[in-house]
Amino acid sequence: MSFLSGLLNGVLDIDPTENVIDFEGQWYTWGDLARTIRNIQSQLQALGLGEGARIGVFVRNHPDVLAAILSAVGVDGVMVSINPMLPEDKIRADLARLNLPVVIGTQTDLDRPGILPVLEQAGSAIIETHPVLQGARLKPDFDRISGKDIVYTQPGVIIEMLTSGTTGTPKRVPLKRDAFVESFRSAMSYEKDRAPDDPPRLRRGVQLLTNPMAHIGGLWGALNTILGGRKLCIVEKFSVESWAGAVTRHRPVVAGAVPTGLRMILDADLPIDVFSSLKAIRTGAQPLDPAITQEFLDKYDLPVLQNYGATEFSGAVAGWSLGAFRKYYKEKPGSVGRFQPGVTGRVVHPDTGEVLPPGEEGVLEMKARQFGNGDEWLRTTDRAVIDEAGFLFIKGRADNAIIRGGFKVHPDDVASSLEKHPAIREAVVVGIPDRRLGAVPVCAVMLKKGVAVPTDAELKAFGKEHLTAYQVPVRWKIVEDVPRTPSMKPSLPGVREMFISAESEPVQP
Repeated sequence: MSFLSGLLNGVLDIDPTENVIDFEGQWYTWGDLARTIRNIQSQLQALGLGEGARIGVFVRNHPDVLAAILSAVGVDGVMVSINPMLPEDKIRADLARLNLPVVIGTQTDLDRPGILPVLEQAGSAIIETHPVLQGARLKPDFDRISGKDIVYTQPGVIIEMLTSGTTGTPKRVPLKRDAFVESFRSAMSYEKDRAPDDPPRLRRGVQLLTNPMAHIGGLWGALNTILGGRKLCIVEKFSVESWAGAVTRHRPVVAGAVPTGLRMILDADLPIDVFSSLKAIRTGAQPLDPAITQEFLDKYDLPVLQNYGATEFSGAVAGWSLGAFRKYYKEKPGSVGRFQPGVTGRVVHPDTGEVLPPGEEGVLEMKARQFGNGDEWLRTTDRAVIDEAGFLFIKGRADNAIIRGGFKVHPDDVASSLEKHPAIREAVVVGIPDRRLGAVPVCAVMLKKGVAVPTDAELKAFGKEHLTAYQVPVRWKIVEDVPRTPSMKPSLPGVREMFISAESEPVQP
């Protein structure tokens, strides 16, 4: 039995009558969760699948899905994430090339168009859950593994995680088991009431799950909560109403939301009583405008503790603690905090690889045991600065630059400058092809409530005032929202398609 499966099996039977999951206002007990997990595991055993088996899971924020993920953890299997938020054709294509021995899903996901024929062609078995936490069954006609090309195991891997696809086509990242466990143990080491070798026990407090489990931040949060013996409130889809309702019901000390969600919370102008239990808000998954942090401080006296991480890192690698935020943030606005214990970072020149001194901008490299690549430096795609005190500032993506007539335009820099406009709530900048210049920047704009709608000429004039000429977008679209990934990041391919497919005049840079 591994470290993680030992934690899970230890915590499930401590008190079966105690509540553990709140979903849509209904509580479910540890006993409900344990019975469903063991029911799924018995179906896996009937299929001849055990330790190391690849287990596909349609991952959404739902108690049955969490039980399926924990079932894979409990048998030391490989959880293969399937993102039901992708378009239908992309889900079918993903399933067709995975060659999974088994797929676990709710009836809602399995009933989607074309899913069963793809799995029949692949020869995968199917375990269908019975909502909510009422067990599972082998689906009739899919109760055995029949495919000739089935890939049963992936040695040394704990999760095959599909990335969000914010900047392009989602890719699948195999997270190494030893690295993931190392990261998990490291995180436990600096929790106030928890150490890696503590025996399993139930703890007080309710954690809110608002980030999608289809991405590493949400999955990490859910696993950490359950394996730590804490209660979990699962919010299936983020909205201000669902977030505020969960905070009001459970009065947590810390709650989380991605930066886009934080903007929505501020725009809703919620009464201060909603936040009365909170000491901090945690955020990550996308860049955070320092103005959002400042507004939470001014309006609610609430620190916003940002972290920095990615699927490839097996979770977060840097972040703010509450104590450090109160002590240093005024001097370090915009920082994502310091590196976590065991993580070392440096900034290098993007072309030569030369290590740059503190305070200079370059490409971030890191090394840590949790990366599972020995003592090698891991090159990221992020532009960064590390100051003399070790605080990390993420400046944008190095691999997302728009080359306009030989000039390099970084979309994140342009967007952050445009968001200083008093009417703009959020700006998303992408590049589109241009016959003469190679590519040019365009901008989708979301406005604050109740403001006068600016004209393209006004936006262009503001851009010229705050940007270099070649950085100014050549087209503007004022929209209610942009296409987004399940973690609420803007989908850059989707935004790009808005401009490319729209009927408009030829670009006049």
